[in-house]
Amino acid sequence: MTSFMVQTLAATGGLQREFTYDGLRATEAKFSKGGRRPVPADKTADVRVAYLEGRSIAALDRDYGVSRGAIRTAVADLVTDRTAIEGDAPAPELPVTLGMPGKVADFLRTAELEPAERAALDQGVTVRRGQGYTLLVTAVPAVHHRLLARCQPLDGGPGLPAVPAQRKARRECVNRVSTLTP
Repeated sequence: MTSFMVQTLAATGGLQREFTYDGLRATEAKFSKGGRRPVPADKTADVRVAYLEGRSIAALDRDYGVSRGAIRTAVADLVTDRTAIEGDAPAPELPVTLGMPGKVADFLRTAELEPAERAALDQGVTVRRGQGYTLLVTAVPAVHHRLLARCQPLDGGPGLPAVPAQRKARRECVNRVSTLTP
């Protein structure tokens, strides 16, 4: 029974391929090329100018009656020029969620923090793991880097004893934050 079903499905796939090839041959016989219609040659310059003036690709495809892919092809070399025209302002940093070991979070809660750092810690989500916990902190990379810098005393130093468990927790935090761009 199963082999009959497999043979039937294989035969159906073969028919679909034949229908596809028949359609392609019929299109070739009419001397027309398959695929999306390109932007008309006499309208390409107009499309490019409109794009540089700030018109969206969706608006251009409605105006010229072609697909968005055709508009994108017509303005492909202008995409980088438009972003340069729009300004040299850096892209805004997006918030990132990182797990902070509980020992590091406990240390930071007792430290003097800036308002953005304090807000990131206060809004963190606690996730229990074994006997400890991880605090999921969502903030922009710059805040993560500042929080990490404030954890420096956990490594110990002149006049400060290092607690091995806290040092290990800080190293975990360093590994997670180091994956972010500064």
